[in-house]
Amino acid sequence: VEAQTQRYDRLSRKFADIYGAKPDFIARAPGRVNIIGEHIDYCGFPVFPMAIAPDMLIAVHANDTDRVRISNVNTEKYPARDFRTAEIFEIDSKVHEWSNYFKCGYRGLFEHIGRSGGNGFDALLDGTVPAGGGLSSSAAFVCATQLAVQRVNGINLTQVELASIAAGAERYVGVNSGGMDQTASIMGQQGSALFIEFDPALKATPVKLPESNPPFVFVIANTLVVSDKHVTAPVCYNLRVVETRIGALILAKHLGIADHRACKDADPLTFKVVMDEYFATQDTAGSDTVQMWIDHLSAMLHASNAAFGSHPDGYTREQMAAALDMTPDALSAAVHEDRFPVRAQRFKLLQRAQHAFSEALRVVKFRQICESGDTRLNYCTALGDLMNCSQDSCRDLFECSCPEIDELCALARRAGSFGSRLTGAGWGGCTVHLVSRDKVESVKQVLVSEYYAKKFPNMTAAELDNALFATAPGCGACYYE
Repeated sequence: VEAQTQRYDRLSRKFADIYGAKPDFIARAPGRVNIIGEHIDYCGFPVFPMAIAPDMLIAVHANDTDRVRISNVNTEKYPARDFRTAEIFEIDSKVHEWSNYFKCGYRGLFEHIGRSGGNGFDALLDGTVPAGGGLSSSAAFVCATQLAVQRVNGINLTQVELASIAAGAERYVGVNSGGMDQTASIMGQQGSALFIEFDPALKATPVKLPESNPPFVFVIANTLVVSDKHVTAPVCYNLRVVETRIGALILAKHLGIADHRACKDADPLTFKVVMDEYFATQDTAGSDTVQMWIDHLSAMLHASNAAFGSHPDGYTREQMAAALDMTPDALSAAVHEDRFPVRAQRFKLLQRAQHAFSEALRVVKFRQICESGDTRLNYCTALGDLMNCSQDSCRDLFECSCPEIDELCALARRAGSFGSRLTGAGWGGCTVHLVSRDKVESVKQVLVSEYYAKKFPNMTAAELDNALFATAPGCGACYYE
C-alpha cells in the first residue's frame, strides 16, 4: 500500500510539472493473469482469470478546451500526443502507435453512448503491466482510458457496459478480442478469481480459491519474449480466431443444425452456440449444471473428431469452402476476414476444436474443484494437473506456446510447481505457476539461475522483480481522488 501511495504521489507531481496543475483524479485498471481457459473466450466458453497488482494509471485534469493532451511517464518510448477531440476517432490500425489504444477506449465509449466527442482534458499515464507479456497491458490501457473519459465527461456506465465496450474497442487496432481481459480488469475482486461467461450474456462470478495447507499462490514468470498481438495477429491470434469460427460453421453442418435459426443468425457463429443449439431440445430439468457442461463438452469433442478427423494435417481454403458449399471469398466474408486478415496455407480445424472443447472442460472442472469444499482433496495437485494439461494442449493442439514458455514450465515443475502453463495469447509473454507459499522462493531461485541469469545476464534487480513475482487475486478498476 505504501509503495502504491508513493507511486500515486510521484505521478501527481509529474503531472503538475507537465501541465501546471494537479490532477482531478487518477483512474486505475489492472492487468490480469488467466489461470486457465486459454483462447476460448472468443469461442464463447467460460474462462478463469484474476486481476493482479501491475496496472495502468491515468492522472486526469479537465482543461476546458476542445483538446486532449496525453503524456506518458516513459517519454522516450511513448512521446506526448495532442489531439482535438474530433481527431481521436481517427485510428489507423496499420500504424503501430501507442496512443491508438487510448483512442480505442475514447472512441469505443462515445460510440456506445452515441456522442461524437466530449470535454478536453490533460492526461498522464503510468503503466506497470509489461507490454507484450501476456498480462493484458492493452486491455488495462483501454479500460483505464474509458474510466478516465467517462469521469471527466460526467458519464456513469455499469461495469458490464464498460467491459463490453472495452472488448469491442480493440478491433479499431485490428485485434479480435474475446472479452476476458477487459472483464477481469474492470470486474476483478480482491481474494477471488472470476468465472467469466460470455454466452448468452456477459457474466462474471467471483470464485474464492480453496484454502490449503500450506496455502498456495501463483508465481508469474515472464519469458521476456515479446508477443505483440497487433504485429503478429495475421499468423497467430487472429488466425486462431478465424480457424475456430470456420470450425464452428463446418461442425454445425456436420451435426445437421447449420440451418437452425440460432446458427444462421449468430454472427459470428462460435463453438458455444453450436453446442447449445445441438442440445437445445434436451430435457435438462433437475440436471446438475456442472455435469451437464461436462457431458456436452465431451460429446462435442467426439463430434469434432468425426467432423474434422479426415483432415488431420489441416484444410486449404478451397477445402473449407467446399465443405460449406461456398466460394472461398464468401467464406472469407462470413468470418469477417476483411477486418481481421490472416495468412495461412493450412487451417488446422481438428486441433483447434480439440483444444477449445477440452480447455472449456478444464475450466469447468477447475471451478468445480474450487467450490467443492472437499477437505480430502489435495487442491494443489488437482488444480495443478489441470493447468499442466492446459499447457500441453496449448503447445500441441493450439500451437501457441514457444520454446521459452516450455522451458520455464519445465524448470518450475522440477522446482516444485504443481501446475505450470502459459497465460495470455502465448507465443511468448508470461507463464503462471501454482506454487505452495513455502516453495515460492526456491522456485523463483531456480528460474533466476537457470533461465534469467543465462538468457538475460544484464538484468537489473528492478527488471527481475517486474519479470518474476508471486501474486494473489487483486481488485479491479477504480478511481483515486
